[in-house]
Amino acid sequence: MDYSFNLYNAMAPGGVCLSLKKLLQFNGEAPVILCIGSDLSVGDSLGPVTGTKLKEKLAGLNCYIYGSLSKPITAHEVKYMNEFLRATHPNSPIIAIDAAVGLAGDIGLIRLAKRGIKPGSGANKKLSKVGDVSIMGIVAERSMFNYSLFSATRLNLVYKMAEIISEGVSSYILESLQSNALKEAFDKANFKSLG
Repeated sequence: MDYSFNLYNAMAPGGVCLSLKKLLQFNGEAPVILCIGSDLSVGDSLGPVTGTKLKEKLAGLNCYIYGSLSKPITAHEVKYMNEFLRATHPNSPIIAIDAAVGLAGDIGLIRLAKRGIKPGSGANKKLSKVGDVSIMGIVAERSMFNYSLFSATRLNLVYKMAEIISEGVSSYILESLQSNALKEAFDKANFKSLG
């Protein structure tokens, strides 16, 4: 099942968090977050801006976030990241975040799905899929050449979407880690009472 939230919906951050709870079963391993995009283009900067915000919100936690404004992960690097992530984090689910193009009426939608992303497909690139769950922000209208993705996207749109996504993802991770810690404490207390 796919979930969509408009960036002007005040409930969107909570919706992103709840959708992740439905799409990802927390197994004790915090998910790895892969934020795809480039800081060289406003339209392609949703991933790096989101990654930077997530690093701020989740600082000090054992959570891996790849892709930020200072160290972007572009679509071309994803083919190497796929192998790296599976080797380095074999038990962790991967949340892939990227900008996308769509219909004119869909601009401003944040879409979550239980499938990976094919980065660069908005620019007609043929790259491999990455991620177990995808979060895509539709930042521009699909066109024949998709120049609008690179030149006519408003920074305000990207920034608001990044804020919503980072708020929802960080809430999901924090709530999952707290729930897991409570479950472990409860299990230890029950084990001691049995002994």
